[in-house]
Amino acid sequence: MIAKAARLMFITAVSVSPALAQSPSWAPADILAAAKAEGPVTVYSSVNEQEALPLWKVFEDATGIKVNYIRGNDSALTSKVLIEARTGQQSWDALVTTNVTRMPPQVRLKLDLPEAKALDAKFRDPNGAWYAVYANYNAPAYNTNSVKLDKPPRNLEEFLTHKEWIGHVGIDALEFPWVRGIVEFYGEDKGMTLLKQLFDEFRPSPVDGHLALARATSAGEYWVTPSNYVNLVNNVKSTGGPTDYWGADPVVVNLGQVVVNPKAPHPKSAWLAANFLLSKEGQTGVSRQGRLPVRADVAPVPVDAIAKLGDVKVIPLEFTPEEEKSWQKRYQDLLRGH
Repeated sequence: MIAKAARLMFITAVSVSPALAQSPSWAPADILAAAKAEGPVTVYSSVNEQEALPLWKVFEDATGIKVNYIRGNDSALTSKVLIEARTGQQSWDALVTTNVTRMPPQVRLKLDLPEAKALDAKFRDPNGAWYAVYANYNAPAYNTNSVKLDKPPRNLEEFLTHKEWIGHVGIDALEFPWVRGIVEFYGEDKGMTLLKQLFDEFRPSPVDGHLALARATSAGEYWVTPSNYVNLVNNVKSTGGPTDYWGADPVVVNLGQVVVNPKAPHPKSAWLAANFLLSKEGQTGVSRQGRLPVRADVAPVPVDAIAKLGDVKVIPLEFTPEEEKSWQKRYQDLLRGH
């Protein structure tokens, strides 16, 4: 009888051990079980489907939980979240975008995520209201056929000495974060003086979107831009485009962040999804899909993407709704003034 019981225990252990072995480190067994009972998790995000869906497929395969992925631009998602909050018709569980800090605190659940311990302090809210998922480093970029850089400008002051670039500069139509970074780096008076000189003398052409700017620079429509997303420049370069970037003070960083709905229909699934994005497995997926990860133990693609910037002042930025409106206006005034 004892021998039979022992055999039964052995068979049971063998049958369950593979499932336990397959449980990822970022998914505690109790939370995973509760999340599975809740059903699919709904994620709102501004990340395009080509990048996001392969990443969430990793999550689905690891947990067995389906992800309903809703993609939209930042402003559309913000409006949707706020409308749902007012009407009480909550449909989203987690939100991944670059403007979560501009949203009211009541739509951001404070979380203590285990995987967040691997993040540098600048990549997480001290109160746990949001965590960075990817980092958009802004750096000057150029067309390598049109511009030969033996000694790249180290800052905006040196950029302005290249008068040969006048009339050949592009800039994102919503590049107000970089403008704020310049003012923070130089101070109000000197920063605004340099910016006015840039817009008055070089007459940068506004381009609708950082990806469009990266492609236009690679195509030779613009020789240079004072600021664009490093990962997008690398993505265009990887397809054979004649473009590159360099590090110059300051490097402004816009963070793509994850936040969980305090009234999430599937709270355990939302917790699990957020913890996954911060995990080494999730961050590796972020890197493979062309974004720059925020974990130091996950290599970017290419591996020197961040190190190539050199010893520069890195300024991560957050905006309240009021700050966003103010800096957008200042940027538009600069654009209109030239």
